[in-house]
Amino acid sequence: MPSIKFTYFDGRGLGEVNRVMLAAGGIKYEDVRLHESKWAGMKPTTPMGELPLLEVDGKTICQSNSIARYIAREAGLAGKSSLDQAEVDMIMEGVRSLFDKAAQIFILPEAEKAARKKKLEEKEAPELLEYLNKLASNKGYFVGDQLTAADIALYVNYESVGSLTIALPSLDKYPNLKKVADNVKANPGIAKWLKERPVTTY
Repeated sequence: MPSIKFTYFDGRGLGEVNRVMLAAGGIKYEDVRLHESKWAGMKPTTPMGELPLLEVDGKTICQSNSIARYIAREAGLAGKSSLDQAEVDMIMEGVRSLFDKAAQIFILPEAEKAARKKKLEEKEAPELLEYLNKLASNKGYFVGDQLTAADIALYVNYESVGSLTIALPSLDKYPNLKKVADNVKANPGIAKWLKERPVTTY
């Protein structure tokens, strides 16, 4: 087994999809959680001045999507064929946009936050979830008939956005997505991670 170290801030954010996939695949790794106060000193030493980072046998990879695709392949979550993998990537990009839009709210001028939050909650999020519900099967999978990174990305991003005090529609309104979430949580490795992971503020 390779030596793996995953570095991100002490929160879910852009790191949690990767952590959950590592858990799903039963892949052992060192979970390095960086305090924000130490980031300025570490930043110049990173490949592109950003987190998260994945170090595999001394080789460092950055960019959360690149890391996610690597882990998905190693964990058997990338899809069986090239076309499956493209579909998995499509869903991952789509659900990531939900997180990105939510995160952007917190860097806006105070006077603009409420209107932007309302637009996400009342229009953008419900619209995206409706599209995603149609793309998921009634068995609760986006691609094929087994768990992939696409399913995990949906669950984690939905959960993470909700933790940012964004009022998302209940997945009960989207039966296929509700099954996706249930399938993700039923994975033994993921269930263990969700129960035992550190409690964070975001």
